Amino acid sequence: MMMKIIFGRFIQGVQSHHLTPTLLHRSKRMVLDSLGVGLLGSTTHVFQLHMYAPADISSVYGRRGTKLSPTLAAFVNGVATHSMDFDDTWHPATHPSGAVLPALLALSDMLPSKPSGLDFLLAFNVGIEVQGRLMRFSNQAQNIPKRFHPPSVVGTLGSAAACARLLCLDHAQCSHALAIAASLSGAPMANAATQSKPLHIGNAARLGLEAALLASKGLEASRTILDDTTGVAGFSAFYEDYAVQPLTSPDEEGTRFLLEDQDMAFKRFPAHLGMHWVADAAAAIHKLLLGEPGVGSQGSGVVGQVQDILLRVPRSKYINRPFPESEHEARHSFQFNACSALLHGEVTVDSFSQEAMRHPDLLTLLGRVHVEHPNDNPANFDRMYGEVQVTLVGGDVLKGRCDTFYGHWRNPLTNESLLKKFCSNAGAVLPWEKVEGLIEAVDGLETLGDCSSLLAQLQ
Repeated sequence: MMMKIIFGRFIQGVQSHHLTPTLLHRSKRMVLDSLGVGLLGSTTHVFQLHMYAPADISSVYGRRGTKLSPTLAAFVNGVATHSMDFDDTWHPATHPSGAVLPALLALSDMLPSKPSGLDFLLAFNVGIEVQGRLMRFSNQAQNIPKRFHPPSVVGTLGSAAACARLLCLDHAQCSHALAIAASLSGAPMANAATQSKPLHIGNAARLGLEAALLASKGLEASRTILDDTTGVAGFSAFYEDYAVQPLTSPDEEGTRFLLEDQDMAFKRFPAHLGMHWVADAAAAIHKLLLGEPGVGSQGSGVVGQVQDILLRVPRSKYINRPFPESEHEARHSFQFNACSALLHGEVTVDSFSQEAMRHPDLLTLLGRVHVEHPNDNPANFDRMYGEVQVTLVGGDVLKGRCDTFYGHWRNPLTNESLLKKFCSNAGAVLPWEKVEGLIEAVDGLETLGDCSSLLAQLQ
């Protein structure tokens, strides 16, 4: 049986009783976090660039009275979600929620009869699962990417799968939705650390939604797009070692959703996931030098003591940026994030402001950084580490090492920490009563008769 058909039957076959308490808990945390970073992202310049073509259908994060066409709303809300690189990350490396949630919200706005909260969560989990399954069919996908930005590939198919499920398409239509999405996928890594990187998430949300809508109208596509077909480039066009495996029915004994076994990584500050290892390692050295952040922790006190900084990090060219010139480059710079944490004991949203980036103390420290790539430190979010070694003016050497940062799936944020992050992000855009309304709606999402109360809080 062709794998595309098996995927289609899986999408159609998932039912509400397959959502275990663990899945409900973890996926609702993803929804809440993604809404928060999307709302905060709606304040960014890159989001503003794409506010055009109004149509009175689907809501836009934080823009009361503004509605766009469903596909354009999915696009701009996806852009907002990734505009600060603050969204969740999984392994193999991708940003799963930002590609799926904006598409489902836009589609829910579009449907005359709003889906129930449980149906919404069901579609969301289908979109996450399809992304995870596709990436596990490739060894290349296990490592930090070099060619295609993963959300622009698997995210587009995840969005299509989620929307196909919410539209209640039959298994053949679900299969066609995935195949159509495959023709709309792919963005090169060269645009990482630029204003165009958030477009990858926006396009994944929009084009996946379009693929599902086209399939619902009868558009057909290749029946072998997800097969490992000799001599024909299907999904292997993105991952050369792609080797498809059976996707079992959700009713088969022993079948589990991937999210059951591996939690999600939620970021404490808005930067590439790899930055969190070096930030925690450098913060440990800051504490040795000056104490806790905010307690007499002036950057100049660090600069006067530090002679040399050595970073031991994985080899990954696009996040090795010695002197970043923009906030987007800074979010993808081992050097910048290590020096920011060394100066202040932490990295925050404000660390990427122009004032912070141009501070003389930071620029001085950047000039003292050297980088090594140990052979035992692979470019893999499940196996990498970050090590910072500081040589002081007097010759003493201090070391900080992080193997698992707080927020990684092995060391997940507590509900209290996740809620604090959400309130800070959403509260920068929405009045407090709507922030509280979103928390309440997401917390009880599986019990909502329809999603109207969730949709109403986003503007």
